[in-house]
Amino acid sequence: MFAKETYMQRRALLKKNLGSGVLLFLGNDECGLNYEDNTFRYRQDSTFLYYFGLSCAGLSAIIDIDEDKEIIFGDELSIDAIVWMGSQPTLHEKCERVGVKNLMPSAEITSYLHKCVQKGKAIHYLPPYRAEHKLKLMDWLGIPPTRQEGSVPFIRAVIAQRNYKSAEEIVEIEKACDVTADMHITAMKVLRPGMYEYEVVAEMNRVAESNNCQLSFATIATINGQTLHNHYHGNKVKPGDLFLIDAGAEVESGYAGDMSSTIPADKKFTARQREVYEIQNAMHLESVKALRPGIPYMDVYELSARVMVDGMKALGLMKGNTEDAVREGAHALFYPHGLGHMMGLDVHDMENLGEIWVGYNGQPKSTQFGRKSQRLAIPLEPGFVHTVEPGIYFIPELIDMWKGEKKFTDFINYDVVETYKDFGGIRNEEDYLITETGARRLGKKIPLTPEEVEALR
Repeated sequence: MFAKETYMQRRALLKKNLGSGVLLFLGNDECGLNYEDNTFRYRQDSTFLYYFGLSCAGLSAIIDIDEDKEIIFGDELSIDAIVWMGSQPTLHEKCERVGVKNLMPSAEITSYLHKCVQKGKAIHYLPPYRAEHKLKLMDWLGIPPTRQEGSVPFIRAVIAQRNYKSAEEIVEIEKACDVTADMHITAMKVLRPGMYEYEVVAEMNRVAESNNCQLSFATIATINGQTLHNHYHGNKVKPGDLFLIDAGAEVESGYAGDMSSTIPADKKFTARQREVYEIQNAMHLESVKALRPGIPYMDVYELSARVMVDGMKALGLMKGNTEDAVREGAHALFYPHGLGHMMGLDVHDMENLGEIWVGYNGQPKSTQFGRKSQRLAIPLEPGFVHTVEPGIYFIPELIDMWKGEKKFTDFINYDVVETYKDFGGIRNEEDYLITETGARRLGKKIPLTPEEVEALR
């Protein structure tokens, strides 16, 4: 937790920006894995953490701007709970630590909200993403789940604060990035043919837990890197495989790291692996060079795609005019995702509030395959923290479909692409803070060039 003044200042700015109404914050409850008392790892809602700092289940909060009231709704632990969970500060004491003086029993939130509705006050809430949130909104406000879209003014006000990371937030994010880097470096050192994927994951988990960290998302560690989000870890690593890792640590305060790396199973890349890896590396390095305040991140994505097309043309995989290929979307056969996303308390920061607001400032997204997956398009500003993660993939099913449809035959040499269908995928990722003059990488450097990777093998 930060000092209570941090949370008080955040709430004060939020009230100033919205001006009036009642702001409803839904904290997260415990959730049973296979029965009620055997729960998933608890994680508080990130917006609740941002404004109230309390990582406790069963809490909700209200900021009544017109009445100038800030109230946390929750219940003190019963003696039964203390027997099972141990002694800890009272909820009243916890509230004082974040500068909230008003604490009310959780059951009283319903009557408080009903009185607000009767007085004609506007109730603002954020888009729900958990089942208990939807049930509570239906119970408390009578809004059916299909109509629980959230308040756009509330969404935009939260984004206007959380997009700009303070110095104390950067310290926490950098801690997460340091541990994340150590997870990847460890994997590069231990990976050998004959290991199972889960053995590498176990070593990465050891690094996270030995630094008092959780995972910021489910680890991707696979010899089938052509599958973008592959969470299966049961394959045996064979000589000649590429091993793609996308993993991150989350520090105790909730801030995240997110990095990717691609490692040869053998001590060195094969000639073909190295050729494609160099193209992906160029995509990454040219994107990083372009980072600065004012440049739309969609422009950086477009740059990375052009670099890839030029490289694939040199290998005979693509042909034709590079600008035309990217504009029409032919590059997405090999690059079907975006260049990166915002990062902070969420590894995809504020994704529950909607990419249209976080990454596009309300402007419509492209519907084109590949480009539609670019999560961040707006001009970069000092204080933004985001990822840079271009990739190159050979997805057999997608290759077969596009070839059968004779899609982009002016740009893609399918006969050559066919010989790469067993290649897999390559992705490398770093985390960057936009500064007043450019950008700064956060966290320890992980090996990026082929030479750097091979030096750890």
